[in-house]
Amino acid sequence: MHITLKVWRQKNQQDRGHFETYQLDQVNEDMSFLEMFDVLNDQLIREGKDPVAFDHDCREGICGMCSMYINGRPHGPLKGTTTCQLHMRHFKDGDTIVVEPWRAAAFPVIKDLVVDRSAFDRIMQAGGFISVNTGSAPDANAIPVEKDKADAAFAAAACIGCGACVAACKNSSAMLFVSAKIAQLALLPQGQPERKTRVLNMIAQMDKEGFGSCSNIGSCEAECPKEIPITFIAKANREYLQAMLAPDLPE
Repeated sequence: MHITLKVWRQKNQQDRGHFETYQLDQVNEDMSFLEMFDVLNDQLIREGKDPVAFDHDCREGICGMCSMYINGRPHGPLKGTTTCQLHMRHFKDGDTIVVEPWRAAAFPVIKDLVVDRSAFDRIMQAGGFISVNTGSAPDANAIPVEKDKADAAFAAAACIGCGACVAACKNSSAMLFVSAKIAQLALLPQGQPERKTRVLNMIAQMDKEGFGSCSNIGSCEAECPKEIPITFIAKANREYLQAMLAPDLPE
């Protein structure tokens, strides 16, 4: 396969950035999208040029680091698929592929296709945890959990924090990510002690980070590689209202 790549190159957050065009010959259709980028970088290094910086780690669709905007869609054209799970057989010989980083004020560009997603870490630090006493692990069945709640919590926990929801949203809202993390713990008995303060703190931190407001268009759900449903956003909104009306919250 012959592929034309138009890749966003940006030295740092202060640089304006620009697209550069590269030609790749003999691309194997069985290559993953990231392996194709490895080939590109090998070619650039042999030519004495700076390779393209991009995030990657597990390459198994688990870590969420492989965040690329491919032909106008986060993670590319396939539904429920991360960039590292996308293969070149889904493109045609002679195709032109445009690759960009996530575009959001809360995700500043570090270099090329790498963005700073530490805003998600700070949101999790604000409330995405439970407080438990240390000691030996409790028996697995010591705390009964209803199956429907366990299933819903597991679905929320599938979120890998890649930021595709932010990239897909016209307002750069992080509400799908935040709501999944809120719902995951709110549904389980282990998450009840901090249930009210958790939702208030996490949403306050989300606003502080500069993410936009949710307008319930649903583009986040459509582009989420783990297909997190926007029903979690409705649950997070209910959790927030209930916490705001709670008379026993600390100042």
